[in-house]
Amino acid sequence: MKHTAQDILNYVEDNDVKFVRLAFCDIFGNQKNISVYASELPYALEQGVCFDGSSIAGFMNTEESDLVLWPDPDTMTILPWRPTEGRVMRMYCDITLPNGRPFEGNCRGYLQSVIQRAAKMGLRCDVGCECEFYLFQTDEHGGPTHIPMDRGGYFDVAPLDKAENIRREICFAMADMGLRPQHSHHESGFGQNEVDFMYADALKSADNLNTFKTTVKAIADRNGLFASFMPKPLPDQAGSGLHVNVSLRRDGHNLLQDELTPDSEAAHFIAGILAHARELTCFCNPIPNSYTRFGSCEAPKYISWSRQNRSQLVRLPSASGEFCRLEMRSPDPAGNPYLVIGLILASGLDGIVNKLPLPDPVNSNLFHRHAAEGLESLPESLREAITIAAQSKFIAGELPLALMNKYFEYQTRLCHAYEESPDPRLWEKEHCFPMI
Repeated sequence: MKHTAQDILNYVEDNDVKFVRLAFCDIFGNQKNISVYASELPYALEQGVCFDGSSIAGFMNTEESDLVLWPDPDTMTILPWRPTEGRVMRMYCDITLPNGRPFEGNCRGYLQSVIQRAAKMGLRCDVGCECEFYLFQTDEHGGPTHIPMDRGGYFDVAPLDKAENIRREICFAMADMGLRPQHSHHESGFGQNEVDFMYADALKSADNLNTFKTTVKAIADRNGLFASFMPKPLPDQAGSGLHVNVSLRRDGHNLLQDELTPDSEAAHFIAGILAHARELTCFCNPIPNSYTRFGSCEAPKYISWSRQNRSQLVRLPSASGEFCRLEMRSPDPAGNPYLVIGLILASGLDGIVNKLPLPDPVNSNLFHRHAAEGLESLPESLREAITIAAQSKFIAGELPLALMNKYFEYQTRLCHAYEESPDPRLWEKEHCFPMI
């Protein structure tokens, strides 16, 4: 259901909303917001809200710093963990320059452009995200520790699983915010959890993923815990993945229901994702820690596909009808959802446009090293991933030059800091773990 600006204003007046958070992401996926008093909302909806873009990582230079936030009424939701008296509303925003031109660093806008490109081809992509996370104890000052909240394992129950009430609370909050939770469970690692929610169109799924991460962190904090979306927070435990599920529809029909014939659009779509997988990796796996996850605990390392097989980069889960989909298993939760989803979809569309051939499936367990002979691997490090992406004609044709240069500049600095640290693991704990 589409909301108008007047719908939002009416809701604010009828539901004791006193503050409105206008949220957006920097180019690295870190969520930011500014809070306006409800009485200022009519102006914000009509004129936008100006802010200093030079203070946001990767956005603007000091000499050209002004940017404008434009709230999207369709993303309106109440934050259920805030007080019911004087409620707090949140809306995601698009970003423009003061003259109204789109801002190239608005990654939400990039995803919208990919969706529009698909629509011109007569295609719709629905996306569902499965996002894993860890819950850690906090110290006497409320700061995060590296002590997991429990020692439970995959699908365990209480008392080994001590997070069932936290997940319950998260599911209630998600439902209040319109995310439609599906199922939740303890994951493989000590203190590791997963809560899944229903698929939606690509833009809404990216918005929902941001909402999910914010909700998990807020509920964890309210319970005296720290939620981490770091890809591999504990070296001896499973990593946390962000599995991106995509269904491809033409005229309402899910093309992944059909047989993958050599000339089928679904086959070309999967081929495009495989062809560009290495180029996408620095966006899907954006920090040095991301690369410690690959190749173990069901995290892929090689570029291949199959049905059901969880050792593959792309798999087609066992499903029927509208739930037929492909699942890309390499991304992790540290990425920018708009770039991750946008680039995956753009890769698939490129496969269709150029009629890329789908390789044969690999029906073996690639966690056995000998089984991967002859297969190309994902990059071994963030530095290698940056180099591959920086040389990619596909990436250069997809992303605005300014965004791409800022992104690579930041990641290169990240590599230098990590590699030059006397203790890279300690550097990660101090600079990445508290932030992700």
